[in-house]
Amino acid sequence: MTLFDRPAVPDMAEQERMVEAMLFASAAPLTVADMAARMPQGCDPDAALAMLVHRYDGRGVQLVRVDKAWAFRTAPDLGSLMQREVTEVRKLSRAAVETLAIVAYHQPVTRAEIEDIRGVAVSRGTVDQLLELEWIRLGRRRMTPGRPVTFIVTEQFLDHFGLASANDLPGLKELRETGLLDNRPAPGGAIPEEGVAPPGHDDFLEE
Repeated sequence: MTLFDRPAVPDMAEQERMVEAMLFASAAPLTVADMAARMPQGCDPDAALAMLVHRYDGRGVQLVRVDKAWAFRTAPDLGSLMQREVTEVRKLSRAAVETLAIVAYHQPVTRAEIEDIRGVAVSRGTVDQLLELEWIRLGRRRMTPGRPVTFIVTEQFLDHFGLASANDLPGLKELRETGLLDNRPAPGGAIPEEGVAPPGHDDFLEE
């Protein structure tokens, strides 16, 4: 194929349509790399995303960032209209909430470290429940004796709670307002109080 035979790069309006179609059809958030791999060579999905964010600003659905990916979501102020369409999720046990909070605010964290913070053993069932929900996953092994595995939270965790990144991780007051956490004190400072930055906050998700 010669230079003159190469197909023309679609104009930006067409690229915007392509990105919009992929995001609406996808069951999971898509990264820029995901979109670029499906679009013709020379396309600029970043620019198309910027146009879509502006286009959907103030609409009933909005284009939002979920960690390193993008997805369409119902506008926050209209969430109550969707209540009949949402399947009620069984409330997590206190042990599961505490474990999830420790992973979120202290990740990457080992089982032994979770138990040290909670002050009690972590049952396999608790960890299995969070793994099945795909709210936590295995991280890298620690380069320490025994090379224990670590746990980190997932993109699904961020998406479920409407968090774009670790910088949006809620404080104690906000978690209680969601109904996931009751008014009893959190163990060992698992969840920092409002305005207190959690340790390891910038390393919320591994590459």
